[in-house]
Amino acid sequence: MITRDRDPDGRARNQRPRDAFGRPLPHGAEGVERIPDDYAPDAEEALAEARRLLGEERPFHAHEVLEARWKTGPARERDLWQGLAQICVGLTHLQRGNRRGAAALLARGAERIGAYGVPYEALALAARELDVEDAPAAIARIRDLLRP
Repeated sequence: MITRDRDPDGRARNQRPRDAFGRPLPHGAEGVERIPDDYAPDAEEALAEARRLLGEERPFHAHEVLEARWKTGPARERDLWQGLAQICVGLTHLQRGNRRGAAALLARGAERIGAYGVPYEALALAARELDVEDAPAAIARIRDLLRP
C-alpha cells in the first residue's frame, strides 16, 4: 500500500507536481510553483491573487487560492468560495478542451455564488453564458468580473 502525505488532521496533501494548466506530472518532474497547503488568505487577498493568476491564464492555480479561502474562511462564506473555486475549475477544464466538464462546473459554481448578491450575481450570469469554444476569452471575462 502506498502511503500518502497527510496534514495533522489526516487530510491528504497533494504533493504531485503540476504543469501550468494544473495537469499532474510524474513524481519527481519539474512542475510550476503550487499554492502552499497552509495558505490562509483573507478575502481581499484571495480575490486579488485569483485575478492575478487568471490574468496569467492559470485558472487551476486561481482555484487553489480560492479553495484555500473556502477551507479557512468563515463558515457563512463557504458556498461563495467553493462556487468561485468551481468556476475556476470549470475554466481549467475549458482550457484543457473538456467542454462538457467545463459547462457542468461553471453552472455548479454559478449556482453557489448567485445568492451572494452584487457583484457575484453578474459573475454567476457570466459563468453560465461563457463561450466554451474560447478559453482565453472566458478566462478574461471571469477575471474582469472577479473584484476584491
